Amino acid sequence: MAHYRPERNVSGPTYGNGFKVVATFLTIALATYAISVALRFPLPRFSFGVQALLAGAGAMLAVSLYWFLRATTTIDAEGIRQTGVVDRKVRWDEVRGAKMIGIPYMSWLFPPRMIVRTGTAFTTFNAGTQEVLVEFARISLAFQMKK
Repeated sequence: MAHYRPERNVSGPTYGNGFKVVATFLTIALATYAISVALRFPLPRFSFGVQALLAGAGAMLAVSLYWFLRATTTIDAEGIRQTGVVDRKVRWDEVRGAKMIGIPYMSWLFPPRMIVRTGTAFTTFNAGTQEVLVEFARISLAFQMKK
């Protein structure tokens, strides 16, 4: 089977501005609530396990927000790559099918995403810009036509 080749390399943020604003707002709200709880309750009296759990939750919240704001999706001659907490990469010779899915009426927050089938596994890629979404549509159409 011939492999897909994009006309040009496309790269952009993984998440759109609407999603980034909502994620930042929720992170600030959760951090503010955590600080208010810490001021109202004697956290040093809790066990080490509870303290470690709370510190880990705060660290994971910060790491998640960082990657929501910094993650990128790249489509080039090699395949599709997405940076993030867990990087994802699929080479074109591994792709068996590709399809775009979306949530009706919520595309301002959750734009359509690309689901790529590789043998028995599925990998999901997000796009935060129109340019990457257009390339996702081309990929999806190319793999529908190969059936």
